[in-house]
Formats: sequence, structure tokens, C-alpha cells
Amino acid sequence: MLPIALMCPTPQVYRLTVDTDIYLLRKVQDWFEQFRQILPYGIWMQCNLVLVEAFSNVVDHAHRDLPPTTPIDIEVRVSQEQVELRVWDYGKPFDLQRELKNCLERHSSYDTVDDIPTGGRGLIIAHNIADTLLYERQPDQRNCFIFVKRLAGKAPEPTPKATGGAVG
Repeated sequence: MLPIALMCPTPQVYRLTVDTDIYLLRKVQDWFEQFRQILPYGIWMQCNLVLVEAFSNVVDHAHRDLPPTTPIDIEVRVSQEQVELRVWDYGKPFDLQRELKNCLERHSSYDTVDDIPTGGRGLIIAHNIADTLLYERQPDQRNCFIFVKRLAGKAPEPTPKATGGAVG
């Protein structure tokens, strides 16, 4: 029998807000553990890896010069068709597609992702796993990393842009 979240016709939405502190990664992963019962295990593992990469990048890069109390908002939407992971940050926006292209070109000589040194490896992993991968500037001056992974045979469709207030 499918978990209730996968039987619902509308996406089930789960949210978490944490401060900018790498030591809160454990809290983020503990929270994400709940999806292990909802998602197929392989997809849960892939999403967990992307969540760890996204959270770490916000702490290490986007929020590097911001106060540790700067919030990181995380949202997971689960539907019958897909799982969608969103991570909001307050850093300077960047062009995800250009950065991804540069990483792929810079690391094209490596045989496997495991051989790639740090510095873009997480982005390449997310790109390889995702059905849709976006990074968008929001009207509230935050950036939103959007990762979509298909659960069924349907094409992924990110939900409309998140323009609301704080997620939490």
C-alpha cells in the first residue's frame, strides 16, 4: 500500500526553518528522515544527498558573510508524481545554468563524479539526479533552489514560483 502522502491528489507540503549553522545539518537530516517512509528508498537517498549539498552550500557560500541567525527555509512537496525540494537563501543570486555549464566543462575529463574534486561536484550530482533543477531570485530578495525528482512516469512540473513570506 502507498503512503498517504503519495495517495493524495494535491501535494503534501512540509517545512523547516533553521539558522545558518553547519552544525544544524544533523537537525535538517533528522527532519528529512520522515520522508524515508514516504518515498522509494533510492529516491529518498538521492534527495537526501541533494538536501545536504544545498544546505551546506547555503551555509558555506550564500550566507558566508551574513549573521548566523539568518534563516534557511526548506520545503519538501510530495505528490503522486514527484518530490520537490526547495531551499531558500538570502545570498547574492547566481546563474545556476552558467555555473553548471562551467562545472561540467571544468570537470569533463573525470571518469566518475567520485573523481571530481570539491568545488562544483554537488552541483553536478544534483544535475545528474534531478528531473528539474532551478535557482530563482524571488520578489522578496531571497533565492530559491528547486530540485524536482519524478516518482512516476509523468514529466515533472515545479509548482508555481514561491513568492510568499517566510516559510516555517
